[in-house]
Amino acid sequence: MARSARLHHPCAVLALLGALVTGAPGARAGADAPSAGAPVVAVAANLTDVAADIAAAFTAASGETVRLSFGASGTLARQVLRGAPFELLISADEDYPRRLAAAGRTRGDGAVYAIGRLAVYLAPGTGLTLPTEPVAAPAMRRLLADPAIRRIAIANPEHAPYGRAAREVLQRVGAWPLPAGRLLTGENVAQTARFARAGGVQAALLPLSLARLPVLAPGSHRALPDDWHAPIRQRMVLTVAAGPVAEAFYRFMLGREARALLEQAGYRVPAD
Repeated sequence: MARSARLHHPCAVLALLGALVTGAPGARAGADAPSAGAPVVAVAANLTDVAADIAAAFTAASGETVRLSFGASGTLARQVLRGAPFELLISADEDYPRRLAAAGRTRGDGAVYAIGRLAVYLAPGTGLTLPTEPVAAPAMRRLLADPAIRRIAIANPEHAPYGRAAREVLQRVGAWPLPAGRLLTGENVAQTARFARAGGVQAALLPLSLARLPVLAPGSHRALPDDWHAPIRQRMVLTVAAGPVAEAFYRFMLGREARALLEQAGYRVPAD
């Protein structure tokens, strides 16, 4: 299936990432103008690009629409606890959906729909070369210690699952804690990607799905070994407010077409 041109245009992707950073409403997808009664789906920021494609495919297959609201998984989960009208949470980890389930805010504990991957991104102009694959810890440590890299960006490890994974990677290669002034943390991975795009940092640890987006060219990236951090098992869960359209979108996320789009975006998908 052809992927959506609307969000793959660099300006459109940057505008969406900007909305996430400033706290503006998340992108609405599934049709050019979803109905006011379309269910609101809370989506982890690492899915900024591919979730719109999945929602569009869902609309093409079912005629129904959903509205997507993006943010850090921890922030979205807290909003559910505070009564936000989300009918489905598509998280970047398993912990937040399970906390909501334990609090009685969901229908069961949901399902794992993807396995996330982390990448190191180098901004253009550093003059550095990425380590060859498979990346070895000493090579990664030397890269991050190079004087050409003055600042490194990661998502906030306190509430962003990919931020926690990034911190684990830095610990694994012996680069944590970073010297004062060298670490820049984004509220979520979308803001971290904007830091990388704007040139305020020379390196970033990003979801592979974002690092490979054309909007971050002409920078370069390299996928990191999966065993450098705890598995990023991304789980989704229906809230107690979920209606039939949200339930249908949940099922669609586990289907063949959505799984293919996730794999194209750089995720692994769980075995059937």
